[in-house]
Amino acid sequence: MRHRKHNHLLGVKTAHRTSLVANLSCSLIENGRIKTTLAKARALRPAIEKAITLAKKAHVSEDAAKKVHYRRQAIARLRNKDAVKKLFDELVEQFAGRNGGYTRIYKLAIPRLGDAADMAIIEFVEAIQKKKAKKKRSSKKQNSKETVDSKEESGETSEKKTDAKDAEKKTDAKDAEKKTDAKDAD
Repeated sequence: MRHRKHNHLLGVKTAHRTSLVANLSCSLIENGRIKTTLAKARALRPAIEKAITLAKKAHVSEDAAKKVHYRRQAIARLRNKDAVKKLFDELVEQFAGRNGGYTRIYKLAIPRLGDAADMAIIEFVEAIQKKKAKKKRSSKKQNSKETVDSKEESGETSEKKTDAKDAEKKTDAKDAEKKTDAKDAD
């Protein structure tokens, strides 16, 4: 009997469905988060979790033959050697301490515009580290505070700062007068 053995059919034939799930899995591995329909996300979850389980088994295994075996099984499912390499070499450490539940699905409030399909975001539970770290912008107050602190350490006081500014203004004014006198003489 095949009672309660539900499979996500997605309204397509078997070959199309396996290719679709493999492509979605590779995209999820490469990006860490993808936006797709809710039905596809629910179909993707068991497939990607089984691939992560294969990676975990290979990570724990000490036998080189078993590691190759698990990697080949993952390549057969995902059909992309680069994605399998990233999963087995980089991402597996994130999931070493977890026993399942590697992904989460967020249902989005706004349906797709063309056919009103329910949309969802599927992502890994553990955040994938980005290649480029964002630079923190420091506010103007922090920058001015740091420059004041560094100048006070060097012995320069606020009186000297104002005197230096006044001297610069005077020299600029004198230079401007000389230029206008030279033009008037010509």
